[in-house]
Amino acid sequence: MTIRSLGLLLFFLGLTAFLSAQTPADTLLPVLSYEQPKEYEIGGVRVVGTQYADPNALISIAGFRIGDKIRIPGSQFGKAVQSLWNLKLFTDVQINLERTQGNLAFLEISVKEMPRYTRHSFNGVKKGQHDDLNGEIAKHIQKGAILTEAVKASLIYALQQFYVDKGYLNAVVKINVTPDARATNAVQLEFLIDKGKKVKIRDITFTGNKNVKSKVLRKKMKETVRKRRLFKKSKLVRKLYEDDKRKIEAYYNTIGFRDARVASDSIWRNKKGELNLRLNINEGRRYYFRNIIWKGNTIYETKYLDQVLGIKKGDVYNEELLQTRLSFSQDGRDISSLYLDNGYLFFRVDPVETAIDNDSIDLEMRIYEGPQATIDRVIIKGNDRTHEHVVRRELFTRPGDKFSRSDIIRSQRQIANLGYFNPETMKINTPVNPDRGTVDIEYVLEEKPSDQLELSAGYQPATAFSRGGVIGTLGVTFNNFSLRNIPNREAWNPLPQGDGQRFSVRAQTSGERFQSYNASFTEPWLGGKKPNSLTVAGFYNRFAYGFEGTDNYQRLDIIQGTVGFGTRLKFPDDNFVFRADLDIQTLKLNNWPSFRDDQGNSVTRGIFHNYNLGLTLARNSINDPIFPRNGSLVSLKVQFTPPYSLFKNDAFYDTAGVQQRYRYVEYVKWRLDAEWYTTLVGKLVLKTSAKIGLLGQWTSKTGLSPFERFELGGDGLNNQNFGLNGRDIISLRGYDVSDIMTPFPGGAGVFDKFTVELRYPISLNPSSTIFVTAFAQGGNAWLNAKDFNPFDLKRSVGMGLRVFLPMFGTLGFDYGLGFDKPALINSGSRKWSDFARFNIVLGFEPD
Repeated sequence: MTIRSLGLLLFFLGLTAFLSAQTPADTLLPVLSYEQPKEYEIGGVRVVGTQYADPNALISIAGFRIGDKIRIPGSQFGKAVQSLWNLKLFTDVQINLERTQGNLAFLEISVKEMPRYTRHSFNGVKKGQHDDLNGEIAKHIQKGAILTEAVKASLIYALQQFYVDKGYLNAVVKINVTPDARATNAVQLEFLIDKGKKVKIRDITFTGNKNVKSKVLRKKMKETVRKRRLFKKSKLVRKLYEDDKRKIEAYYNTIGFRDARVASDSIWRNKKGELNLRLNINEGRRYYFRNIIWKGNTIYETKYLDQVLGIKKGDVYNEELLQTRLSFSQDGRDISSLYLDNGYLFFRVDPVETAIDNDSIDLEMRIYEGPQATIDRVIIKGNDRTHEHVVRRELFTRPGDKFSRSDIIRSQRQIANLGYFNPETMKINTPVNPDRGTVDIEYVLEEKPSDQLELSAGYQPATAFSRGGVIGTLGVTFNNFSLRNIPNREAWNPLPQGDGQRFSVRAQTSGERFQSYNASFTEPWLGGKKPNSLTVAGFYNRFAYGFEGTDNYQRLDIIQGTVGFGTRLKFPDDNFVFRADLDIQTLKLNNWPSFRDDQGNSVTRGIFHNYNLGLTLARNSINDPIFPRNGSLVSLKVQFTPPYSLFKNDAFYDTAGVQQRYRYVEYVKWRLDAEWYTTLVGKLVLKTSAKIGLLGQWTSKTGLSPFERFELGGDGLNNQNFGLNGRDIISLRGYDVSDIMTPFPGGAGVFDKFTVELRYPISLNPSSTIFVTAFAQGGNAWLNAKDFNPFDLKRSVGMGLRVFLPMFGTLGFDYGLGFDKPALINSGSRKWSDFARFNIVLGFEPD
């Protein structure tokens, strides 16, 4: 070592000794002995390393409080570390003795927080599935939450189950975790998803089913189906599969096998990876009803109760049927309805098995009739726009009446038929006061839009038959109008509403070729005390072809005013209504070629008056006017003019021209319209309908009127307004008007039309009700009644779509294939498109 190096060493040693001399001895960390721990008082605690955690909370959880005594070293440090570690918020926890000062010890809690989740992405899936996957992720972790191994495992399982439920049993999910540069101590997740191929069910077999065929059991499994089944996705979802097994057991119970069980099942894959299911059925024995006795019945005799129950000794035991006949049956044939419709709200019946002898079961029906309940209050909620009296007058439940379940059901239907409230969310509560023997009826409603707007505009260029010009339609219908609130500006929204009146105005123009103006007003409760309706309506329609002043100019003007009166009947039941309409109509023809009498004479010029009275008897039990599921609508209408011919001699008709003969139009017209709605299964509804029309005459002097005839075919769009062109327009899907009406261009005197239609709703949301249809239809038209043949039909099949929007009415289309078109058949055409027709539905359902 050189003298210079030795000098530097002595300098640094001296400097260290000097600095050490400047530090107080009591701030040095003492030498800790585990054999002789020393007691200190906690002088302070600080936390380092936190970003999200609350330091004060960590100090409290660690159990340190300033002023407490603590042994160093001691067990309190280990307990404190364990308490903080149990929070599962940190990857590292340390408790350090920062310094001492006399008998005071200052502690430091040092932690390293786990990373926080901030965002994620997907790899291997289409963007259209991201929203669904985001929903699954949100169930397990939120942004800013700590990402633990347990959370990662739950995310992987959730996403795999998401795809398993869709039939992708081989789905694999992995997670890549990388630091997120946008935030401190944060990570982003990348989900690597390989869903693989969908695993379908190859076959479902059964063993032990001696009394039921396997194909019947397979049909009972609604969600677990083989891949060959049409309109059903083949996949295995465990929960749905278990539900299907319960359905099999439930079906066995309905045919007497009350002990039947799915004893076991096996699931395996074949070489292609498809699933095979085998279910082992333990049917047990079949049971039968034997003796059924009633106890506690004082209101109704046992014989009558047996008749309503409809179960006889020796019938196959069916617990589902038993509960239906006791509690609630769709057709009203049940014991509960019998009592509940007579006010016995507190009624209860308990079927008790008193004996099981081999395959026979004895039942004792224990009835508690209780007192009759009286309706105390009828409460209506949720009618924000509709005035309460509009709803209340439709109800069949009134304070002071005896409780009746059928009256509640009928009231519910009446409210739905108003069209102002959402039938899907309607609730009926019946809070009971047993001490007083009374019940309140509470109707909870939700208003929905009911007004309609029709608006269109365009420009039609000039043609060889007319000048060009603006074309368009403007129409509004207020279905919940209030005439008495017109002076009340606060009730305008945008017009006065809430009294259940109907007011509509409509204007349509196609330049000079066509113009139409109409208005109508209906008061459904004239006087406010009884369901007597009054309707006042009027319209003006004009058709024109060619240029005015030229020889080929053609024009038809129709002016009509209508006053109608309707009332609800009490006999045969209160579903019947009667209506009378008085029409005053004038037709002005100027070289118009569409009308002919039954002698073939054209009626082209003149002014003709059609004064008629229409009488309608109808019964309506439809449960929902937009998408009916059950009920029927049957209507019989006769429309007739005065019998002018009875007051004129034969000589007048021998010499009179067509203008004189038909100046005062004379006829008798009959219309029968019937519709039935039946729910087949779930939401699938069957609609069947029949329509028949017949135009007759008072005497043989006049022949059939050239006006008020029928026109069959097309989409029926011309029938938006009654009497638009002096005819009844009836649609027939799959056919043009020319396919049917060519033999009688002046119109038909008789028609018939029959329809069978399946309807299935896609959406029952009141803001947009959507359903699809599949139909078979047949109809035809004849010149007069003697030619009528109900078996000579023009047949068609097809499908369609309907969308009901409250502001616009019904929109949709039909695609129909007509089979009976002689002109095409004779021409040898085999093109599908020649026989098919595409019909549009706008604003209304065609006749």
